[in-house]
Amino acid sequence: MKIKWLLILGIICLHTSCESQRKTVNGVSFVASSKEINFNHTIPVKKVSANYVSLMPFGFIENVNSSTVHFNSSKQWFGETVAGVEQYAEKFKREEIKIMVKPQIWVWHGEYTGLITMKTEDDWKQLEKTYSEFILKFAEVAQKVNAEIFCVGTELEKFVVTRPEYWKSLIADVRKVYTGKLTYAANWDEYKKIDFWKELDYIGIDAYFPLSDKKTPTKDDFKKGWGPHKKEIISIKDKFEKPILFTEYGYRSVYYTGKQPWDSNRVEGKVDLRSQKIALQALYEEFWEEPWFAGGFLWKWFHNHDQVGGNDNNRFTPQNKPAEEIIRKAYAK
Repeated sequence: MKIKWLLILGIICLHTSCESQRKTVNGVSFVASSKEINFNHTIPVKKVSANYVSLMPFGFIENVNSSTVHFNSSKQWFGETVAGVEQYAEKFKREEIKIMVKPQIWVWHGEYTGLITMKTEDDWKQLEKTYSEFILKFAEVAQKVNAEIFCVGTELEKFVVTRPEYWKSLIADVRKVYTGKLTYAANWDEYKKIDFWKELDYIGIDAYFPLSDKKTPTKDDFKKGWGPHKKEIISIKDKFEKPILFTEYGYRSVYYTGKQPWDSNRVEGKVDLRSQKIALQALYEEFWEEPWFAGGFLWKWFHNHDQVGGNDNNRFTPQNKPAEEIIRKAYAK
């Protein structure tokens, strides 16, 4: 009888331990710089209690109708290249911080990547060829550095919707060279249009959902704004039976930050540190304890912590702002 009860107690304790140690991705999107990084650049990430970083190498195309992806050039910043991702990963792994490698496309002149589309079949084939070269190279890098997650693309709606069979083939090719978890970073208004979530391990969403038109929303305003979006997220999660990962999330420290959270180009706007902080609080309360939610990557975090952000900055970074403490507390739970 005593042995029986000990076995039951052990099972209960094991279950409780597993639940209490549920691994959530508490990540930051680590912006590439022109130089190598060191301890001084990684320690602020640890201090904010992050356990993951997203490393973001870039490929470039000339415009949304161009068919050739250029990458790993000597003209790029170091952190955007193969050598840069490897060096960054080594430094973060030394600090026991996990890695998502998230290659992205930049369209010269800042055109939106979701609009990339080709005019002819030959152009599509050329785009697919060079995009595959770009993605498979960094999938190999992700395998080499033991990255826990690899993202096969970011906000490429027209490309994805127009060429679904290519994307399924690309995912299969990535799995041949990379053995970790896979996701795709769909824009907040794109993720419901994706039909290959079953092929991946996470449903990835860049979570810039519009939440409130108010100048300075309250936390309840933000949470109310999440209501319909959260229902749709859950419906997609249920349909594909995959956990949700916010491949990007964040808010600018500016008035009307909940109206169009994706808007990084608006240069005007009075600094509003409080709204950024409250918006993040609402997001953590709405999602971070949900059992189907895998976590997320804050947009964005710069390497030179002491020189960025601050009380006069109205951009996305939470560094040296009240929001930084909110993130630390949420990530430390």
